[in-house]
Formats: sequence, C-alpha cells, structure tokens
Amino acid sequence: MKIKICGMKYQDNINQIAALQPDYLGFIFYKKSSRFFESVIPKLPKTIKKVGVFVDASLEYILSKIELHQLNVIQLHGQETPEFCNELRHAELDSASHPVEIIKVFSIKDHFDFSVLQPFENICDYFLFDTKGKLPGGNGYTFNWDVLKNYPSTTPYFLSGGIGLDEVDIIQPFLQKKESKYCHAIDVNSKFEITAGLKDIEALEKFKDILIS
Repeated sequence: MKIKICGMKYQDNINQIAALQPDYLGFIFYKKSSRFFESVIPKLPKTIKKVGVFVDASLEYILSKIELHQLNVIQLHGQETPEFCNELRHAELDSASHPVEIIKVFSIKDHFDFSVLQPFENICDYFLFDTKGKLPGGNGYTFNWDVLKNYPSTTPYFLSGGIGLDEVDIIQPFLQKKESKYCHAIDVNSKFEITAGLKDIEALEKFKDILIS
C-alpha cells in the first residue's frame, strides 16, 4: 500500500519526511489554506512523487507550478469539471517536460452518488475520497468507509480524510475487504501535525511501519 503525506510546508521538515521514503509528498497551492506552500521544494529522491494540490485554480496557474516545481501529480480539490480536467490533460501534454498524472478529489460523509465519477473516467488517473467538511481538506475526521462498498469503477483511488495512528485498527481490516481492491494509497495530513504544515516524524514513521508490516 502506497502512502501520500500531504500539506508539506517547511524545508527542514520536508527533508526529514522525505527520508521516510513515502510514495507521494503533497504541496498545497491554495492561498486560503494554513498549509499554503510558498517556498522551493528541495531536491527529493526520484522515488517520491511531488503532488501539487489546487482548489479551483486557473489552468495557467497550475501549469506554472508544474514547471516551477517539476510536479509529477496534480490534485484537483475544488469544483473542477471534466472539461477542465481534459483541458489540463491536453495542455500539460503539450507544454510539460515530463508526464503529469491527475487526481480528482470527491468529498464523502455518509452517502455518495458514484455516478458523478463517470464523466471523469479516462481523463483522470486517480480519484481521491476525502471527508466532506467546512474546508476543502484537512478537516481531521474520517468519512464512512462503508460507502466504498458501492465503488463501481476500476480507477485506482486514494483514501483520505482524518487518517492517523488511531485509524490503524480500521485501516488494516478495510484493506482486506473487496472495496479496497482499487485503493492505491493512503493519504494523511492533519492527524500527523505538530502545527499546520509541520509533520510529526516519529508518528509518521510508526504509521508507515505498521501499514507496510
């Protein structure tokens, strides 16, 4: 199971977390976020994919961040349409110096209409399911994972939303269930923070060790 650590902000902390060898590190390019990233991403191991997180950003803004930071993945966390995702896909193919993957985020609480995914199929590489809350992300609590029993797609997805060490006991049984077949990665953020954007290295190391054991 792959691990994505999102909401990175501080240079030294990024380097320390990178030493844990997560599969993805997420950087939030949304000015209203307390984890808004304004710095330079340090050189990371090639095994770690750099994810840029955007909320209803313009195509030009996203493309500029792809080039500036050599992002590997774009995570769309707003109300982006299938048409916008398709436009991003083709613009990126025309202008970027390397392939970029697209994650489209959907928020869930107790129910979800999976038919909304259909227009995004074959455009986005991954879906990400997060907890519906006041903020676009980082709300700090989980949604009802039983909803995923009705997942109709074969598109791999990221499981997100308030996942921390306390959730290990429910993650492991979940990963044995059929609804986890297309679960590509576990995405963590606020539950592993000392303060917004500053991650607890020891807690993340423990989480990773448990998850991959």
